[in-house]
Amino acid sequence: MTLLLGAAPKLATFAICIRLLVEGLLPLAIDWQQMLTVLAVMSMAVGNLAAIAQTNLKRMLAYSTISQMGFMLLGLLAGVVNGNIFSAANAYSSAMFYLITYVFTTLGTFGVIMLLSRAGFEAENIEDFKGLNQRSPWFALVMLLLMFSLAGIPPVMGFYAKLSVLQAVLGTGQIWLAVIAVLFSLIGAFYYLRIVKVMYFDDPLDTAKIKPTSDMAIALSINGGLVLIFGLLPGPLMTVCANAIVKTLAS
Repeated sequence: MTLLLGAAPKLATFAICIRLLVEGLLPLAIDWQQMLTVLAVMSMAVGNLAAIAQTNLKRMLAYSTISQMGFMLLGLLAGVVNGNIFSAANAYSSAMFYLITYVFTTLGTFGVIMLLSRAGFEAENIEDFKGLNQRSPWFALVMLLLMFSLAGIPPVMGFYAKLSVLQAVLGTGQIWLAVIAVLFSLIGAFYYLRIVKVMYFDDPLDTAKIKPTSDMAIALSINGGLVLIFGLLPGPLMTVCANAIVKTLAS
């Protein structure tokens, strides 16, 4: 339910954006594609470079959101090629899949942060995750899957999301733009994998065992499981995204 509530407003905004670009501004596609290209590259650059310098996990995630949305914009700008929308369904469904992936991973990550927080203490800094594997191997694994997804590392959901967007960009012939996106993804992978390193290879600052409520344990477990399942079997969700895009373009 939390995932649905978190995704609904973002998906609604996404649908409105597609209608505006395709139905309202199709004759001006060259102009808004150039604008989206600049916004995408700048978002990936600013978001990734700022996130690297952060020691506060919430701030790092905030800056990484900027870079993640820049990547999603690549899918939006790839929907119109030479004035036609023959590749729109593929490109926009890739962008929608990417958006859903971002919602899954971000909600799960903040769920783990809430899990580690307690009365009078907020687990906001990266060092607060030191030795998490020793305190709770299961939730360390969930966090690992979420970080891998944000970084775009197989076999989790984020890998396929990035791959599908890159394929859409390559379909427009803009190889240079795909190369830039891959380079910034490598930069992003550094600070996401830093969290994994801290969890698995550093000594914990707090040796107390983590005792989550049953509801939170179930929700985070399902979240991590879905990130892995949709990474291994992305077809059904991608089909849902493609059908939604086709209906949006046809209506």
